[in-house]
Amino acid sequence: MDDSSLIWDDGALLTIDQRGLPGRVRELRLSTVEQIIDAISTLAIRGAPAIGIAGAFGVVIATAAHTVDGVVDLDRVRAEADRIARARPTAVNLAWAVRRATAAVPRGADAVLATALDMLAEDGRVNRAAATNTADLVRELLGDRPLRVLTHCNTGRLATSAFGTAIGAIRVLFERDAIEEVLVDETRPLLQGARLTAWELAEAGIPHRLTIDSAAAWAMATGQVDCVLVGADRITANGDVANKIGTYMLALAARHHGIPFIVVAPESTRDPNMATGAEIVVEQRAAAEVTGFGGVVTAPEGTEVFNPAFDVTPAALVSAVVTEAGVVYRDGVADGCGADATTTATAVADLARGLYLRGWMPGTAGNISVRQRDSAVVTGSGLSKGELTADDMVTVGVADSVPEPGQRRRPSAETTIHTAVYRSTDAAAVVHIHPPYATTLSTRTGAREEITVLRITDYELIKGLGGAEPGVIEIPIFPNWRDVARIGADVERYLTESPGAPPIFGIAGHGITAWGDTLAQARDRAECLEALCELVTRSGRRHAFAADTDTDLMEIGPR
Repeated sequence: MDDSSLIWDDGALLTIDQRGLPGRVRELRLSTVEQIIDAISTLAIRGAPAIGIAGAFGVVIATAAHTVDGVVDLDRVRAEADRIARARPTAVNLAWAVRRATAAVPRGADAVLATALDMLAEDGRVNRAAATNTADLVRELLGDRPLRVLTHCNTGRLATSAFGTAIGAIRVLFERDAIEEVLVDETRPLLQGARLTAWELAEAGIPHRLTIDSAAAWAMATGQVDCVLVGADRITANGDVANKIGTYMLALAARHHGIPFIVVAPESTRDPNMATGAEIVVEQRAAAEVTGFGGVVTAPEGTEVFNPAFDVTPAALVSAVVTEAGVVYRDGVADGCGADATTTATAVADLARGLYLRGWMPGTAGNISVRQRDSAVVTGSGLSKGELTADDMVTVGVADSVPEPGQRRRPSAETTIHTAVYRSTDAAAVVHIHPPYATTLSTRTGAREEITVLRITDYELIKGLGGAEPGVIEIPIFPNWRDVARIGADVERYLTESPGAPPIFGIAGHGITAWGDTLAQARDRAECLEALCELVTRSGRRHAFAADTDTDLMEIGPR
């Protein structure tokens, strides 16, 4: 097979059976839902992105199997999709990919296949982008010198569909002559590091040594590790990271020794609807994986076993989370208040550049802030958001929006909107942007001199906006006063009087604002609102289902 570990071929998914590596390279041809589920549950296919893509092709196979004369049996396909999604519960990518493929089922088998193929192609691009962003960050943190990197489990093309995440970053660094050596954890109990990562690194010609998991901390203590790079199976809204068991202890050791601990993952691994790692269901695997080795029983018969497949690393131990969007989390930012000012400013600048590239902060438009107790760090005024650095941030007082003395930049007038949100909510971060669909609906809905409400119902995306009701969202749209401080006053009054209001609003003719407990959550809510507004605009419907009142795209009501 080529660099891709997953190939669609005439009704079947082709992949390498990872259970046999490195001694036996055997190709699997999976043409039934049962075969897909078995391959995922037995780790013939493993790695969060890879099992997600495989799950999507499982929905393709299910749709084809339950289509007669061009008519799809939706109930049977959805039941099969549910079974696929339950094959492994911890990795969010599987459920995410299955949902995405299932959404295309009403349009027929060809549409589902097109969706899965798009996801396959997208995964390779995403992985390479995340890997490149990570390599850039590593060089920024550690300078221009050959590095000794430690990695855990397998995050290469076998764990994705192509290129890899953490191993992808190692490949990019190697291409830049920036790798002296990779230290590979064997990754007990199934030896994904020894069997898979060592095999992939040997294929790529990257120098490496294999070590037992319990030697990693000593390697750090004796100066053999400059950086730790790992993948992830789920990243919660506050930055907690679920990954292969053994990751947590690496993070603890790295923090003790002052070594950067960086998580590399696609955006699809981030779960904004899960607040913290405490909510993650950690898969428990069979006792035989621990009581024996290579088919030989090594523990007394009847020995009880604790065999979690994953652990959860708290956000406070993670130096950075990097995705295709850039650095989306930096040490100290996820806890909202109390973050180091320099770290916060860098995280804000990184996010601004990412949104600029998407066209949502064009030119000098838009601004982002993070609260730090009684102050807030906000993007400076009149600067291109595609070129921001940490030096372009301004610290202002939350109570009065006044900048602290001695700063080289001045704050945007819209800072008063940010501080109004901080004064009237528990927000730790605010994102104000100008994405096209949400801005358009805010403009079409808003009135000149009164607050109006855009009501949207029954779309699944509403759940991602953090409102009180998962099936209904009422988005306040504020008048766009020339005196921006007046907008801030409207916002503060509205939020104070409406404690149950969703953490988003629009400004007529202007843009949208979202906030959350973390910078990542604020951004995710803004992105979710834009996606919902695009859906409403393209469908011409504010209701996912037929409703008697659905005669006009906009339902406007004065506050």
